[in-house]
Amino acid sequence: MRGPRGTDAPASAYPGGYDAGNGHRPGLPEGRRPVEVLNPANPLWGSNGIAFGPDGRLYVAEFLGGRISALDLAGGGLDVVVPADGPVRSPDDLAFGADGSMYIADLVPGRVWRRGPGGEYTLVCEGMENPNGITCIGDRLFVNEMKMDGRLLELFPDGGEPVVLAEGLALGNAMQRGPDGCLYYPHMVTGQIWRLSPDGGVPEMVADRVDRPVAVRFDRGGVLHVLSLGPEGIVTRIDLHGTGSRTRITSGVVGLDNAAFDAENRMFVSSYASGGITEMSPDGRTRTIVPRGFDGPYGITIDLGGTVYAADHYRVAGPSAPLPVLPGPPAPGSGHGEARGSEEGDVTSHLLAPFVHGIVADGELLHLTSQFGDVRTLDPGTGSLRTRVSGLRRPLGVAVGRDGSLVVAEAGGGRVLSVAADDTVTVLAEGLGCPTDVALDAAGRVYVSDERAGAVFRIEPDATTAVVTEGLAAPQGLTVQGDTLYTVETGRRGLRGISLTTGASWTEAEDLPVGTAPRTAASPTDAESELFSHGLPGLAPGFAGIAAAPDGSLVVSGNAEGTVLRLTPSGPR
Repeated sequence: MRGPRGTDAPASAYPGGYDAGNGHRPGLPEGRRPVEVLNPANPLWGSNGIAFGPDGRLYVAEFLGGRISALDLAGGGLDVVVPADGPVRSPDDLAFGADGSMYIADLVPGRVWRRGPGGEYTLVCEGMENPNGITCIGDRLFVNEMKMDGRLLELFPDGGEPVVLAEGLALGNAMQRGPDGCLYYPHMVTGQIWRLSPDGGVPEMVADRVDRPVAVRFDRGGVLHVLSLGPEGIVTRIDLHGTGSRTRITSGVVGLDNAAFDAENRMFVSSYASGGITEMSPDGRTRTIVPRGFDGPYGITIDLGGTVYAADHYRVAGPSAPLPVLPGPPAPGSGHGEARGSEEGDVTSHLLAPFVHGIVADGELLHLTSQFGDVRTLDPGTGSLRTRVSGLRRPLGVAVGRDGSLVVAEAGGGRVLSVAADDTVTVLAEGLGCPTDVALDAAGRVYVSDERAGAVFRIEPDATTAVVTEGLAAPQGLTVQGDTLYTVETGRRGLRGISLTTGASWTEAEDLPVGTAPRTAASPTDAESELFSHGLPGLAPGFAGIAAAPDGSLVVSGNAEGTVLRLTPSGPR
């Protein structure tokens, strides 16, 4: 398989010199921490809409990556055909017209693009709200909107005003022409499948009580397949134009998004939650074509049993292998160092928890922050999820105080907050540029990284801030180990160590795969405006988290490649 940048390098290799094959970067400078890669890099940054092109390759829209890749199923080659630095910002679905043109639903900007057979781009339509499901019938082009009271429209690539064919969609998504010539599409919120003549008329509901439908696809025999967006990987087959019977299979592919059938009627599916491409047999058995992995990862934490948890935008996940644990009995409820959840090779999904970015372990619990503005507490043993605070502006890093309270960096609000056991919120500091992560030392003092200010501050008892160190390049993840504070300096792709006793700072690691990739980073103003799109979460800036392990190592989110890194101690300086 070709590497994620269209080279012949293995898909698990990434820039910066690390290689998942041997797990270490060669030639470490003296004093630098050895780096081990806990999982291969993710070849696809989420896989959303998929469709076979006229060349026989399977084209994959990577919403979070901002690009489209083409997969050669016969030879295994994976090439980027719509790069992340082009005009397309957030491709969610795609379709091919009769002349070989590719049509792209660019969700967050509300645009639909045409990429001609020669590679040229033309803007077909703008001003839509969350355009998502897209399909072609010959030379005709149809798109629906993923929003409440969404529309289904016919667009005209050669000019002409869009024609609204239907309104009132309860979150539309992947749609297709059926054997009867009608357009079939899901209402994701109501669990229904509808159809409509491409020439308009009154929509008709054809199936109800379908599990969380995200896509409808017909196989070569005309049988309707409805994909579920849930954790079980459910596909419901409905013989609409035969006996009407239903068959439901559970594949285990977490967060299904779309499907495509080849000329031999083989079914291939994508996952918004973990990327990858998987072949699915009629009985639910699966075969990995492109491995699944992380969509981020973002924040990261380690429980007392050595299990690594990462906030991964659509879910809580982690490397399948736990870290070593210190000698002694395991903590109650720690899992004894065993990963729990749905196995996906090198990465395990623990829970679908949409838009999670910050995470911290607290005994048997996990505390999460989300792009929606929530702070929530998860009990992994029971799966219960309790909302503690809502309505915040992009909360990111979260830490646990000595009294059990939560300390939260509210990046969009410029504040650091404390959330008490009774969910009372207290402002610890405000007026910061972009507080990204928080950490506490053994004395309970609070530290915050400010990505925009390029500094790490300590919050004093009178709510003022004292500079711990400055001159940093976009510091994000923050953790304390002993009397040393560590921050992930994404602007220089390194890890800085800061002595809390002397104030001295030094480089612990460099050339780390951290930052924003592959999608081109937006300006701070644009990034804030892209967080939401017509009532739904849109795109999110990257967040490279860090956590200290009980064995003295550090784990870092390699979010520029979809890896988790373990940095082992380098010994005395």
